[in-house]
Amino acid sequence: MRKHLFIFLLSSVLLSALQAQEAVKSIEEDYYNFLSLLGYAPRPYLNYRTFSDSAWIVDDETEHPWKPYLSAYIPLSDNFRMRVYGPELFMSGNTAAPYGQNDGLLWQGRGLNLMLKGGVRFEGYGFEITLLPHFVFSQNVPFDIMTSAYESEFGYIWGYRHGIGADAPQRFGDQPFFDFDFGDSEIRYTWKALTVGFGTQTIWLGPSYINSILHSNNAPAYPKFDIGLRRQQIIIPGTDVYIGDIETRLWIGHLSESDYFDSDPDNDYRMIHGFSFAYAPSFLPGLTLFANTIVTAPWDLESLRYIIPSDENTVEDRKGAFGFSWIFPEVGFEVYGELGIDDGMPFGPAGYIRHPFHTTVYTAGFKKVFPISEDNKIYGQILFEFNWMEMTKDFFFFWPYTFYFHHIIIQGYTNRGQWLGNGLGSGGNSQYIGFSIYYPKGTSTIFFQRNNPDNDFLYRNAIYDSVNNPMLAASNRHHFKANFNIGVLTSHFLTNNFLFSYNVIYNMIINPLYELTLEPHLIDGEAYFGKLQFLHNISFNLAIKYIF
Repeated sequence: MRKHLFIFLLSSVLLSALQAQEAVKSIEEDYYNFLSLLGYAPRPYLNYRTFSDSAWIVDDETEHPWKPYLSAYIPLSDNFRMRVYGPELFMSGNTAAPYGQNDGLLWQGRGLNLMLKGGVRFEGYGFEITLLPHFVFSQNVPFDIMTSAYESEFGYIWGYRHGIGADAPQRFGDQPFFDFDFGDSEIRYTWKALTVGFGTQTIWLGPSYINSILHSNNAPAYPKFDIGLRRQQIIIPGTDVYIGDIETRLWIGHLSESDYFDSDPDNDYRMIHGFSFAYAPSFLPGLTLFANTIVTAPWDLESLRYIIPSDENTVEDRKGAFGFSWIFPEVGFEVYGELGIDDGMPFGPAGYIRHPFHTTVYTAGFKKVFPISEDNKIYGQILFEFNWMEMTKDFFFFWPYTFYFHHIIIQGYTNRGQWLGNGLGSGGNSQYIGFSIYYPKGTSTIFFQRNNPDNDFLYRNAIYDSVNNPMLAASNRHHFKANFNIGVLTSHFLTNNFLFSYNVIYNMIINPLYELTLEPHLIDGEAYFGKLQFLHNISFNLAIKYIF
């Protein structure tokens, strides 16, 4: 009897259109995004995406490389269905230094790192119930770190001199550790496009692939309540004129401090408010315009008023971003851009004319999909992304600054010690180019990336040093820290039920401690020089996922 029931349920799935919710930045979600560039799978969201909002639909008649392998829902009745996720095990190892981002609760330090997740999702009668917790382990092997410049009893906090810093530990203590959170769990009710939910699903804002400015899945999940409209067509009332799609979301969340920032229990928690809006005009197919704003404030009732952003900047920190993405499925191409801004413009409205780029950062990129062998369902994809998070030059006249730090919200733009936005952190820049091949049994990627994690650290030192010692200030130009990464990533379906991934990444770190190996010294009375330091890290990643 059980065997016949299983066959019936499986047949029901296969005879319907493929419908699936996928985790943000998962292999499956990347694949659906690849299909969207071919025009096979319209994106279910415009700008705001979580596990629940990443609800893809591919018609069963559509032929594509992974058609036999992707999972779908199991119908339990006419109005109720379920899907099982995992179990999924991710393992990484770093030989010399931490490496990894956009990995939620997991901190990929030096040594062995593990993440185990799995769960179930039920849908019916407008309700969605997801239970998908995450369990992690970090061996946390010692490595050389910077002497903390933040005025704290803990030596791990990343910061500048005179107590300017953020809750971003260079290392999470000095022992191996386990951790747990509820991951992508939530309960939600949706009526037509109106949706209300409470849970811990990670938010990704904007079109970027690697470095989202305002919100990504880099930091651990936090509890939040949200309400808004999922992607919805807009028809002019009283007519049948379609003017485009819109999407909005408002949320309130609860951020936590790490165990390594300070010993003051009164500032352990903060409130976060976010609002996102996106519009896809009907008269420019494929174009999406979006705007996002986020406010962090102390955890108290008075902070509820910052649901509506203000220009007070007294006890709160406000950031915004706006941009676009434009998909051309006829040629398999997408181009996107995002501009971020911190707080408001100084010196009144005229500031927008005199220096409109104050506190701005940006990300820009493109994707191009092309057939290699359509008969064999083999396709290629090129991805390029450029991210710039450095402080604007007008801050040379101000004070120590970087985009994710704040003098009032002293933990900075973090949750549980990890950056909420760009996983590389604040004050640097990144360039990434990758080439991927999708084929019936999996995908393979080779990528090249270089980045500076925080040039603002050196700029800040140079400003202060230039007052007393111009030559010492000039020596900072030799101290830039940089990463050069080359990676080969492969995911392969061993069977219809097992997806296996194996990646190797070479991570060369130049000046890992922002200094040269020799003491600064004069040569011909003109400059300070020293010998560059190099640290060579190899990151190995293995993952296996069971697909029901």
